[in-house]
Amino acid sequence: MATEFPGVDPTPVDSVMAGRHCVRAFLPDPVPRQVVEDILAVARRAPSGTNLQPWRVHVLTGASRQRLVDAVCAAYDAAAPGHTAEYDYYPAEFFEPYLARRRKIGWGLYGLLGIEKGDATKMRAQARRNYEFFGAPVGLVFSIDRRMGRGGWLDYGMFLQNVMLAARARGLDTCPQVAWLDYHRIIGEVLGFGVQEMLVCGMSLGHADPDAIENTLATERAALEEFVVFHE
Repeated sequence: MATEFPGVDPTPVDSVMAGRHCVRAFLPDPVPRQVVEDILAVARRAPSGTNLQPWRVHVLTGASRQRLVDAVCAAYDAAAPGHTAEYDYYPAEFFEPYLARRRKIGWGLYGLLGIEKGDATKMRAQARRNYEFFGAPVGLVFSIDRRMGRGGWLDYGMFLQNVMLAARARGLDTCPQVAWLDYHRIIGEVLGFGVQEMLVCGMSLGHADPDAIENTLATERAALEEFVVFHE
């Protein structure tokens, strides 16, 4: 329970943050363009320690969304070689306690979907859903000028969080997706990236499918004592 202060009600904000989770199955119901614009307009108020506001967003719906899905899925299905990310999203080697956290969520999802350990065919089919934006009607592709430093990337993380929270506040759900990174060259070609434009990630946006079992995945968060040190 949040600490109470006279005249302050943190409940609405806390509820939005606590209610945000990754949705991996969406309804085809369209999201009006004005709603997407509203989400991005408020998200741009994210802190920018560099004072550069380094974000760039490509919003994909309809035929444009399908062109990207078709192009990337074709490469994925063909297991085309040479598709690797431009930057290291994960550590070179996983270690504890982070490895256990990652595995718990992964196997929790696979368990709900009935995917047993070692079933490479089903795992690959589930991974492919990333490149369909999990059925969401809106696909967001985020990019950054590759000349930005670490400060710009930190700013970007806060912007992405704002996008997801603004969507949740409007009854919509999201799934930030690093999976798109391997296909940055295809994405750049389809979306007409500039020379200095670098893919950050993708994101699905829409209405969660209430009947999809994967959307019932409940992920835990580490207790405060695992990551907080109070100095008094």
